[in-house]
Amino acid sequence: MEFVNERDSYPDLRVDIGGLSLRNPVMTASGTFGYAREFENLVNLHRLGGVIVKGISLRPRAGNPPQRIVETPCGMLNAIGLQNVGVERFIAEKMKYLKGIDVPVIVNILGDTVDEYRMLTERLRGVEGIAALEVNISCPNVKRGGVAFGTVPSMAAAVTEAVKKAADVPVIVKLSPNVNDIGEMARAVESAGADSISLINTLIGMAIDVERRKPVLANVIGGLSGPAIKPVALRMVYQAAGSVNIPVIGIGGIETTGDALEFLLAGATAIQVGTANFINPRVSEELVDGIGEYVKSHKLNSVRELIGALEF
Repeated sequence: MEFVNERDSYPDLRVDIGGLSLRNPVMTASGTFGYAREFENLVNLHRLGGVIVKGISLRPRAGNPPQRIVETPCGMLNAIGLQNVGVERFIAEKMKYLKGIDVPVIVNILGDTVDEYRMLTERLRGVEGIAALEVNISCPNVKRGGVAFGTVPSMAAAVTEAVKKAADVPVIVKLSPNVNDIGEMARAVESAGADSISLINTLIGMAIDVERRKPVLANVIGGLSGPAIKPVALRMVYQAAGSVNIPVIGIGGIETTGDALEFLLAGATAIQVGTANFINPRVSEELVDGIGEYVKSHKLNSVRELIGALEF
């Protein structure tokens, strides 16, 4: 599937992430951009490379009790707990809008068992407007299967294989940073059929209210995101890109054009913008412009010349 926009003909920002062609490498990260409609008056959605919607499960989830978000130095902790409307309402309500936007819509999916991932994928087969699936096997603040799927190579591979067999669109697997060897995890899902991988998901963290002597988050632990995790994310993207032959999508603390370019140079084919959307809702569109200006000013034929072009 290819999405074309004539205004992007120069500079050439097109990239391919495992069978899905994007007009540029800038996407929005799941859980930070709602179902896109929330941002339609703030961002020209049609200029983005792709939109990744809030994670969807087989049945609706209420998520964790409050407090669920806390600001931290250079970032934030969240323990939303994957609250979502469930796949049936998503198809009936959210896809009505999403299928009308001229940008690839990538649906982030989650489950507690391999069978749930398979059934969810089967339910999404043939739904008009879905360009790809992103498989979330790495949520750190859900007290069920998420952590194990994201940290055990064999379990990650089992989920990937089940989704890939049931899917009719490209499959992206979102990896956890909370592992000893990111290269091993990347190779495991590649061997199971993943078309591309995205990383990193949030790091595990917590915050304490010293006056109350209690955890700030009701869930106690949460996922740390924002600029604080960028060096870790960049390192892991570099390692993962050197371990697999499928495209890598970089995530983690990206706020500026320079941040995005670092991930491309480290080996990422595309990037996702997450926490920065809460600070500057227009940041994703600004990054498209910034990357385009860099390509043009450096007289490159294509943004693809930057991918993995780190020099030593």
